[in-house]
Amino acid sequence: MIEIGIDEAGRGPVIGPLVVCSVAIPNKDVGLLVEIGVKDSKDLSAGKRQQLKDWFLKNCEARGWQFSLIHCQPERIDNAVLRKGLNILETELFAESINHLELESGAVVNIICDACDVDEQRFSRRVSQLIDRWPWKQSTISSYHKADENYPIVSMASILAKQARDEAVRAIELDIGFPIGSGYPSDKKTIDAVRKMIDKKPHEQLRWSWSTVKRIWGEEHTSELPTRDLTSGSQTTLF
Repeated sequence: MIEIGIDEAGRGPVIGPLVVCSVAIPNKDVGLLVEIGVKDSKDLSAGKRQQLKDWFLKNCEARGWQFSLIHCQPERIDNAVLRKGLNILETELFAESINHLELESGAVVNIICDACDVDEQRFSRRVSQLIDRWPWKQSTISSYHKADENYPIVSMASILAKQARDEAVRAIELDIGFPIGSGYPSDKKTIDAVRKMIDKKPHEQLRWSWSTVKRIWGEEHTSELPTRDLTSGSQTTLF
């Protein structure tokens, strides 16, 4: 039996990517996550998250554990907001992350998703419909609210997603030359960064469809917000 946990980081920020992570380990190894102190990434310090990430990577080599990361860039997020909504986008990203795992066709798989949809079963159904050929007999997929708090396998995915999102934020800061804070609209440092990142057109790392960008653009320009040249905007990192 293979346990797969899936979670995301960065759904709400106005700057940077949305990151989705899938983690796959044998069911018999789930207890190791509990023993080492894996829990929801929001309940851990940055230092502890990094320690757990390093520990997990060592076990990928030693025990054959796997994970995959999907970096969904702002242009794809904007495209989804305009056409189908973030919940549908997340089902696509969750399925993509599963599809990039290297699982044997004869494996029995139990997939647990952290559901963003109010209808947990609908979220599971939509994700399952996008998994390539569903090759695993007697396998299941379930989605729950707060799965990152209640299922260690999803907690591990939340840690890796959060660390990848934080690394992406640091890369953006190095590129633009000033701090952007958490990326959330409630963060004053982020709002200051957004003001700097709006010039003749908003920076590519801004989510143009967010009300924060629209508001600040309107405060500083008399013209309408430019139309974004929307592309897929997805980057995939495989492990």
